[in-house]
Parts: sequence; C-alpha cells; structure tokens
Amino acid sequence: MNIALIGPAHPLRGGGISTFNERLAAILQQQGHQVTIYSFSLQYPSFLFPGKSQFTDEPAPVGLTIKSIINSVNPLNWLKAGRTIRNARPDLVIVRYWLPFMGPSLGTILRIIKKNKHSQILCIADNVIPHEKRPGDVTFTKYFLKPVDAFITMSRDVLKDLQRFTAKVARFVPHPLYDNYGEAISKEDACKKLHLDANKKYILFFGFIRKYKGLDILLEAMNNNSLKKQGIELIVAGEFYGDAAEYDQLIEKYDLQARIHLFTSFIPNEDVRYYFSAADLVVQPYRNATQSGITQIAYSFEKPMVVTNVGGLAEVVPDGKVGFVAEPNPTDIAAAILQFFQPGSIPNLHENILHEKNKYSWSTFVKAMMETVGL
Repeated sequence: MNIALIGPAHPLRGGGISTFNERLAAILQQQGHQVTIYSFSLQYPSFLFPGKSQFTDEPAPVGLTIKSIINSVNPLNWLKAGRTIRNARPDLVIVRYWLPFMGPSLGTILRIIKKNKHSQILCIADNVIPHEKRPGDVTFTKYFLKPVDAFITMSRDVLKDLQRFTAKVARFVPHPLYDNYGEAISKEDACKKLHLDANKKYILFFGFIRKYKGLDILLEAMNNNSLKKQGIELIVAGEFYGDAAEYDQLIEKYDLQARIHLFTSFIPNEDVRYYFSAADLVVQPYRNATQSGITQIAYSFEKPMVVTNVGGLAEVVPDGKVGFVAEPNPTDIAAAILQFFQPGSIPNLHENILHEKNKYSWSTFVKAMMETVGL
C-alpha cells in the first residue's frame, strides 16, 4: 500500500512520538509498503515549547522518506499540506494525536485528504484528554476526530476517554517495544561511561521531566531512611520541560545531593542504553498517565520496574512479576523500591520480563492496526 504517516519525525526531537513514528515507518516498509512521513516544519511556537530546542542534531534515520511540510499555526499552510497529501492518494493515512493544540491543523488537513474519496484514515491516539488541561481542549479534539475513520489507543484509559467523544471503530493495542536504542551493555561499562560507581544500587527516572511524571514525588521518596541505609541512589536522565527550581529545592531540602545523579540535557538516542544498562530498576512515579513509552524501553533492555497505579501503567507491568505497582505517593513508592531490593522478592524475575517482552512486538501491533481498518 501507499501509506502516509502524519506526525513528528526527524529533525524534530518529539521524544517518544518521533521515535515511534520512525520505527513504525520502518516496519511498514519492511512489510513491502511505500511510506511517507509528513512531519512539521513548525510543531510549536517557541513560547509554547517547554524544552530547550525542538530540533536534534542527530543524523536522519536511514531509508525513510520524511517531508517536513506542516506548520501547526498557519491555516494557509494546512490547506496546502492537505492538498499535497490528498493528491498523493495514499491508501491509508495514519495520524498521531497527542495534544488538542494540534486539533485545528490536523483536523483541517484530514478533511482535505478525505476529498479524494480514496484514503482511509486511522488515528493512533496517545491522549484524548491531555495530562495538562487547557481551554479549547474539548472543542479542538472534537474537530480533529470527525474526519477519522478508526482509532487505535495504547491504553484502555485513553480508549474510555475516546468513547466519550465518538462511537467509531476503536481498539486498544498495547504500545510496542522501543527496540531501536541498541543492545544493553554491562552495568560496569555503562557506569564507566556515566562516571558512576558500578558497585552501587541505582534506580532510574528517564524521560522529559514534566509535573505529571512525579519526579518530585520520587525525590520525596528518596528521603526515606530505609532507602538511605540501603545505599540506593537515583539517576535522573531527561530534559526539564518546566522550571527545575522545585526539584533543586527538594534535593537541597532533603540533602540528597550525594545520592542524586542529574543528566538533564536532552538524551540522544545512541546514549539511551547507558542509562538503562546502569540501572537496577526503572521507576515511573507518575501522578497520571495514559501509556508510557518508558515501559517499553525498559522491557527492551529487560529491566524491572516500579510504576504507579495510574492510567495504563499497571496493565502492562504485572505486580510482583516484573516489578511492583505503587500508589502515587512517596511512602508507597519508597516501599515498592525497598521491596524490590529484598533478595528473592520476585521469583523468576528475568523469565517473567522475557515473557512480557514477547507480547509487544511491532508485527503484532501492525497486524492489529491493519485489522482495525479492515486491511
């Protein structure tokens, strides 16, 4: 098939969404389809972007066709981009939806594409109701949803949110693995790269640092006396998407400087493996969530996890088998971390991780995606 994939891609950083789109395009091409990614020339106005830069200086992914043609704030551009994709007559259009801010631009582009009376439109909805709510969310989302033919969500919570807006075909399919960050290396080699002591116990918080992800809750948990006595230290790897001051204040308040290792610049893809390989445990202390790509990176590197009981996190991290599920408060999170470091707390841990990991292949995801649109 001729497939158009609409969403962020290189050279946009875009976090997990860009990485996902590029990986999805690659697997579709391996299956014999012709794929063009239509990305953004301008994704966010600079005053709305919470990080340091929207662009990466990493090399472009090999073998992918990426056209950066969409300006999210220019209605004249939406008309032009829509006509460009409409005239390419893709058999299938796959569009990512993660933020209502994108509703007007993407909704307009999809309406124009539909005029070719040929293209089917499938949305992969990361969120329907965003983590950080703003005026216009409902209106923009409704506008976006109308021209879409069918939907994939990667958590059941998002599916429930979606069903409040539309009765169109929609299916929950778990987030596939992020298996494009290279192979795991030894803890010793990873710690050497990061200038850490390989003899210590490390937990990892990974990804963009936003309020809903609960790093402040995890810092409160790190003040637990039992964690201190166990010598457990925290690696924070990810760029601040917001004010770093509140986190710095907590580190100072609880005198955590010696036990917190901050790597708060943007983490390039080729460096991801060092952080996961150095860690004994990945912790996701989220206040709220839908799904998390961090879980699928952890599975790729075969790392156990502690996640909070919010959104879709617990449904892909079986409690007591590949880690522990905690309530999103410092006491519960500290208890789960301590439980993990007790010898024998999870029998057959590695076998359990491998069993879960095998559920999340890209071929399984693509098969479900095609079934959803009847292809």
